Amino acid sequence: MRIMGIDPGTIITGWGVVEAQGSRLTCVSSGVLRAGHGEIGDRLAQIYAGLATLIAEYRPDGVALERNFLARNVQSAFRLGEARGVAMAAVAAAGLPLNEYAPMSVKKTVVGYGRADKSQVQAGVARLLALDSLPLEDEADALGVALCYVLSGGFESKVQQALAAAPAPRRRPVRRRRGGG
Repeated sequence: MRIMGIDPGTIITGWGVVEAQGSRLTCVSSGVLRAGHGEIGDRLAQIYAGLATLIAEYRPDGVALERNFLARNVQSAFRLGEARGVAMAAVAAAGLPLNEYAPMSVKKTVVGYGRADKSQVQAGVARLLALDSLPLEDEADALGVALCYVLSGGFESKVQQALAAAPAPRRRPVRRRRGGG
C-alpha cells in the first residue's frame, strides 16, 4: 500500500509518500511545496498543480490530509481552509480516497503522545521510517499523516465503505397501544 500524506499550508505545503509492505514501512519520497508570499490565488494554483504532479508521479493508493481546526487568528484559519480545499480538490480530481487526521492523532501515532512538539514528531517519523536525517517540520508532519493512515489501516475509510455498501436495515412497524393505562 502506498499512501501520500499532505500537511497543507498556503506558504509551505508538506508532502510525503510512505509505502507499507507487510510490517515494513519505507519513505518513497517527501518534500515541501513552497508557494511563497505572492497573491493567494496564484499560491493556491501553484499548490494544486504541485500536488497534482506529485500524485501523478507517485501514484498513491490513498491520501491522508492533516485536519487542522485551530489557528492563531481568523485570517490564518481562512487561509488554511483554502489550502486544505485545494489539496482536497487535487485528490478528488485524481479519484483517490481521502482520510483526514487531527494533529493530535498523528502525534499519538508517531510519537505515542498527542501533545508532542515538532521536534518529537520529526524524530518519531525518522525512527519509524529509518531515515538517515530528520525531515523538515512540514515534511515530517506530512509523513506522519501518511503513517497515521498506514498504521490505522485506513480504518475510517473501510468503515465508511462498509456503511455505504451495506443495505439499510428494515424498519419494523411501530405498534401503538390503544387506550390509556
